[in-house]
Amino acid sequence: MRGLASAILLVWAIAARAAESATPLSALLNEAVQNNPDILAVRRGWQAATQVPSQISTMPDPQVTLQHVAVGSPRPFAGYSNSDFAYIGVGVSQDLPFPGKLKLKGEAAGRDAALAREKLESVRRSVLQQVKEAYFQVAYIQQTLGVLERNDRLLDQIEKIADARYRVGQGSQQDVLKAQLETTKLQRELVHHHWVMQTQQARLRKLLNRTAESPDLTAEALVETPLSIPIDDLLAKVRTENPDVAAQQQMVYRQSLQVEMARKDRYPDFSVQYMWQHTAAQFRDYYMVNVSARIPIYRRRKLNPEMTQAVEELSRSRREYESQVQSAFFEVRNQYIAAATASQMLKIYREGLIPQALATYQSGLASYQTGRLDFESLFSSFMDVLNFDEEYWQALVDHETAVAKIEQLTGVSFR
Repeated sequence: MRGLASAILLVWAIAARAAESATPLSALLNEAVQNNPDILAVRRGWQAATQVPSQISTMPDPQVTLQHVAVGSPRPFAGYSNSDFAYIGVGVSQDLPFPGKLKLKGEAAGRDAALAREKLESVRRSVLQQVKEAYFQVAYIQQTLGVLERNDRLLDQIEKIADARYRVGQGSQQDVLKAQLETTKLQRELVHHHWVMQTQQARLRKLLNRTAESPDLTAEALVETPLSIPIDDLLAKVRTENPDVAAQQQMVYRQSLQVEMARKDRYPDFSVQYMWQHTAAQFRDYYMVNVSARIPIYRRRKLNPEMTQAVEELSRSRREYESQVQSAFFEVRNQYIAAATASQMLKIYREGLIPQALATYQSGLASYQTGRLDFESLFSSFMDVLNFDEEYWQALVDHETAVAKIEQLTGVSFR
């Protein structure tokens, strides 16, 4: 009994010291937003996309023309005094797209910028969800390492009792060997957990863009986060707050504008040119204005296929939008069920399985010392304590990971 109490107190003391030096999850999330290279790269892409609408909706640059015509001689400026056809001219021309075309192109580029903004939000949430997941894994390993170390001490106590009983002829050598075998298995689990810990620490360094030499992080103790928002409210958030859904919606708007641009391509574009020409001093100057138009006549081979393509692309984008919505609905429901199920399991572990397993083990240990209980029954109760402890913390990690995924999908915060 005293050994069990001492082991539990030791685990609590280790957890308390870890909590004092722990890094809050919120601090790591802020750091990831500031330093994660994936977020920074997509943010630059979005900022670049915002510069496109004004460029593409601006009139084409005007063209300046310099003309020279010489009669009777290839030398520049020759022939002004002996020919009415020799002249020098300066002109300017401007292309004029059909009214509304530039505006549509600017709006389409604006939708592309909005699409890039939603992609930025999607990447940001994905990175934050990965940080949360790695953080929860670190917290889980911290806790389970303490559990394994506690149970290693309990198993050592069982081994000593079995050895003492064997020495006085009340037990078998098989009991001692069985306890030693399980001690070795626990050592293997400790080594495996340390390896997993280093893996998650490396993952956090990558996500936070920290150097490989930076110190390991200590996570705060895991606490169950209640699901305080009903599932119907979470599903309603999907259409308005999910960045992947919003990106598909922007694509629908973009393709709608593409249909309008295909319709506008059926109208002509214009070009206006003004020219001033000067001959010799005895002749008056010439002034000319030219207006030209591009006539879209290839309807069967060009314009009609362009319109059909735009309409089909619009239909495709609408179907993809609905598909994205349904996928998000499914994922939110799935994660909500996972979190709710894990919450029920946590309650069963806290209020039933773990206390009952501890009580059974404590009673069995006392009975084994007095010879009223066989070793296999004692060992079975010990394994129940070990397994239920690990399963409890795994269920808590599963719960928190599901909650983090819901936060990613809906944009809500439960913490």
